[in-house]
Amino acid sequence: MFSELSKKLGIEHAIFAFSHCRDVVAAVSNSGGMGVLGAGWFSPEQLAEELNWLDNHVKGIYGVDVVIPQKYEGMEEIDPDALEDRLWKQIPNEHIDFANKLLSDQGVPEWPKDMPHTEPTLPGATYATALPLIQEALTRPKCKVIVNALGTPPDDVIKMVHNSGRLIGALCGKVKQAIAHKDAGLDFVVAQGSEGGGHTGEIGSIVLWPQIADAITPLPMLAAGGIGNGRQMLAAMSSGAAGVWTGSLWLTVEEATSQPAQKESYLNATSEDTVRSRAWTGKPARLIKNQWTDLWDDVSTPKPLGMPMQFMVSADARRRTERYAGIAKTQAVAMNPAGQVIGQFNQVESCRAVMYRLLTEYADTLERLNKLVPDR
Repeated sequence: MFSELSKKLGIEHAIFAFSHCRDVVAAVSNSGGMGVLGAGWFSPEQLAEELNWLDNHVKGIYGVDVVIPQKYEGMEEIDPDALEDRLWKQIPNEHIDFANKLLSDQGVPEWPKDMPHTEPTLPGATYATALPLIQEALTRPKCKVIVNALGTPPDDVIKMVHNSGRLIGALCGKVKQAIAHKDAGLDFVVAQGSEGGGHTGEIGSIVLWPQIADAITPLPMLAAGGIGNGRQMLAAMSSGAAGVWTGSLWLTVEEATSQPAQKESYLNATSEDTVRSRAWTGKPARLIKNQWTDLWDDVSTPKPLGMPMQFMVSADARRRTERYAGIAKTQAVAMNPAGQVIGQFNQVESCRAVMYRLLTEYADTLERLNKLVPDR
């Protein structure tokens, strides 16, 4: 599947795979697409370790995805330690207590006291914490793309990436956001419909994609939200996309490092089992619906805080539910981001097999549609 953007990047197929798992990123890049590593949960030191591994295992190129929201609490603070200290002082005890109660009610064990956390307490969802991640990524010759998951990146970040000779893009869920991305000088826009997993807006993909493609032309648009087979890829390309941005598609593959119980939750989920909720990060994000999403969104319980404070409240829960994924009723309070397309995935495939299936379905569908056009 070819486009001018894939040609510019030197990749065989215009299929972009977002994943927090380095094995998935490498496998997709090595299969002709572009793997994009989600770096928001890493410290700079951890990201350096992940990128070292990717540099040794990716034959071609890869990308890195960061999170710098357009608006968040404490955005004027540029010192990570000072920002974290300030934010913890603003988080009410009732939110921490409520999160802990949800976990204890389901029998989720405490984090071992003698085991240090392997990730930062304040996630990379601020300028102060994301900037070091970007700077680390820009030291890697094989990293050719930086993507911001929330909002238009700051001007200095755009300039920094462009000065390094790389491309920079950002996700959006509204036409006005896409136009803001274009006006800021981004190289491409990822238009994510409401069906998508993680942070997503309210407008459905089939409505959003062509509107954004028209609004930003000739800037390339990648289509995201609800893409899990070749037919959906062709629908995206017919809407004006220069490629597809996929995420949920890679949650159940062989290379995904999630624990068996977590992967089973994804495999068993239907398209009706997801919900947009602020319970994870403070901004609307689509997750597998469970008690964590239900109870945080109940009117009788504490209201989720803004980003990144809600992200900080849920950080311990995410660590514990991932470590103890198969214990007790952990999945009832686990934070498993996934799009509605998750209902299409009920068996485990390798990344290479997924790529082959996507391209075969795409070609078969295109051939079938071409037969509908009468000979002249």
